[in-house]
Amino acid sequence: MDHEAAVDHVREAFLDAGFGVATEFSPSELLNEKVDAGRDPYHVLGACNPNMADRALDASERRIGGLFPCNVVVWQEEPGVQTVYHVSIMKLARLTGMAPDDETMAGIIGDTGELVEAAWANLDAAE
Repeated sequence: MDHEAAVDHVREAFLDAGFGVATEFSPSELLNEKVDAGRDPYHVLGACNPNMADRALDASERRIGGLFPCNVVVWQEEPGVQTVYHVSIMKLARLTGMAPDDETMAGIIGDTGELVEAAWANLDAAE
């Protein structure tokens, strides 16, 4: 799948799983323009599930907002081959002390994980 089609597919997979896409940009386009980096296509989708974000803000005393939104990255390994990558900001917030290591946060992490798993399943379903 070419890069733009992959970005569209990832966006739809996350939208269908209950995420919104609050922001998106292409670091490769920016770097290629500003410093002639010669980077292959690389795109960041800032995904967010409003219910999870709201719960996480309360649980973390608003600190987790410094990590918002949840980034989903799509980069081109080679023409026609794309990689999709995601890191759980909910887990990062707990690990770095931005959010408590308690049952409330564990529930948020679990619920968010289920949503991300649904998005991955949406990606896999179209292969």
